[in-house]
Order: sequence, then structure tokens, then C-alpha cells
Amino acid sequence: MATLGGSVLTLNDWAKKLDPDGKTAKTVEILSQTNEILDDMLFKEGNLPTGEQTTIRTGLPDVYYRLMNQGVPKSKSTAAQITENAAELTARSEVDVKLANLNGNVNSFRLDEAMAFLEAMNQRQATTLFYGSAANPEEFVGFANRYGDLGATNAQNIIDAGGTGSDNASIYLVGWGQRTVHGVFPKGSKAGISHEDLGVGDAFDANNNRFRAYMDDWKWDNGLVVKDWRYVVRICNIDVSAIIADPDGTTTNLIELMLRAIHRIPELKSVKPVFYANRTISEMLDIQAMNKANLQLKVGNEEGNMKNRLRNIPISTVDALLETEARVV
Repeated sequence: MATLGGSVLTLNDWAKKLDPDGKTAKTVEILSQTNEILDDMLFKEGNLPTGEQTTIRTGLPDVYYRLMNQGVPKSKSTAAQITENAAELTARSEVDVKLANLNGNVNSFRLDEAMAFLEAMNQRQATTLFYGSAANPEEFVGFANRYGDLGATNAQNIIDAGGTGSDNASIYLVGWGQRTVHGVFPKGSKAGISHEDLGVGDAFDANNNRFRAYMDDWKWDNGLVVKDWRYVVRICNIDVSAIIADPDGTTTNLIELMLRAIHRIPELKSVKPVFYANRTISEMLDIQAMNKANLQLKVGNEEGNMKNRLRNIPISTVDALLETEARVV
């Protein structure tokens, strides 16, 4: 699998590049603790102030065998332009000055409060990556709504695991890359969270009365670009209760489904492929990894963490992935 460089970087890469003092890098480290997709996801600066405009091939030109003394018709390829907009995720923190001073260490107290805001932004970002909807124009569209119709053009990359109830889950395989799938931040802006210390100002209580407070403003401009839909595969309709009752995979063979997903990706050499599953599915895969018959699923050490791999593709845990998905039809 290729090492991806150039302008497509992870949030940690961007943090190191943009903030030599290390402050943003520390923030990104906090963000990646709960939802591992935020550590894997590649980001690039968009070519628009609002996101990224990309051109995709929609048709190949006609080609012909020719006889001597005969001409051939002219032909051409067809293409379409698609704009993927970034969304602004934002939050404001206000901490009563006297309350912060009582702590004895104002900076430590404000950091503790800020971490709660950062974790909330982390969870919202991860949730939007999968469940963002065009019905909410302030968001960007996530994977589930892009791969949520078994009759759509991209249905060949939606694998039905057979669950029929309302306790379904999904596994995603994403091939991250500059020409396939990546995150985007607006042209001229920074990757990751930006923080502005607004100092001390007037805040307002529930009765609209003023009090003095330390104020912070947090912003995260980001979006999702799927340039080539063939590089995302969704295994949907995984019956969670059935998997828990049968962790060995007799009823629902997760490994077989994931192997099928790998073969839906055109090629893996030029991308960074990663599987994503929620904590329950990851637990079941961990149990299946103990079965010596599952030769394709192996446990390895990755940066100090034990992580399952299938055909050398890491399986990352994402708490934002639900266990209550409706059946995809």
C-alpha cells in the first residue's frame, strides 16, 4: 500500500505543519482518542473558499477498429463537475471569572472546560461523517446517506448482511486518497480546530443579566469529498443481536462480508484502506480473531495499540457508528 504524501495529510500531519509550537497537535491528539476515523482520515485544502470542486469522468470515448481507406467517427469522453461544500462546526465557551479564579489555576480550569467542548466537537464531527444529511443544509453529507439505497448507481458497493429489524449496524471500508476519498477544509483556512481566546467579556445568565467570564471561540471548518464512489464500501444490515448471540460468525460471517468488500475496491496500492466498525462489531471481530481457522484476520501492534487487521487492512473502532440503524433497502 502506497505512502500518501503531497497535499493529502492526516489532521496530525496538518497540526505539525501549521503549528510548530505544538498546541494544535495536542488538541488533535485529544480529538482522536474516541473515534479513530479522525486519526486515519486524510485532509487537503480545498480549491474553493467553500470547499472543493472536482471533475469526475462520466463516460469514455468510443474507439474503433479501422479498415484501410476508411475513416472513423470522432468521439470524446464526458465529465461532470461536482462541488463538495465544507461545513462550519463551532462552539463558544464561557467560564465565570470568579469560578475560574477559585480553582487557583485559571489556565488549568479553562483547559478542563475546553476539553469538554473539544470532545463534543469530536463526537459531532464523527457522527456527521457517517450520518450527515442533505436535509440539514448546515452539515455535509455523510457516508450512510451516500450509500443508503440498494437500487442506486453505487449499489454494487453496498453489501446487504441480511438484518431486517431496527438494531442493525454497518461496517465501512474506505480507501483514503487524493483522487478517491478525503476530507477538505476551505481554501485559505487551516485544517483542524482553530481556537480564539476572547479574553474576559460580558456573558449573560438565564435572566439576561450580565456577569464577567473568560470566553473562548472554537471553529472547525471541514467537509467530506468522495471523488470516486468505488473506493467506499458499506456492509449494512448487520443484525447486532444475532451477532452477539453468535459471536463465532456461524449466522453472520463478518469476515466473509469484509472480504467481499475488499474485492469491490478497484485497487489498494494507491490508497490508504481502513475498515470502520462500532465497538460491539469490533468486539465480535476480536473474538473471531481468536479462532485459528480465521487465517485472514490477525491481531497486530500498531503504534502501541493492539488492532485487528484483515488482509493487512486495519480495523478501526468508531463509537459514532450506531447499533440502531434502520434496514437499508
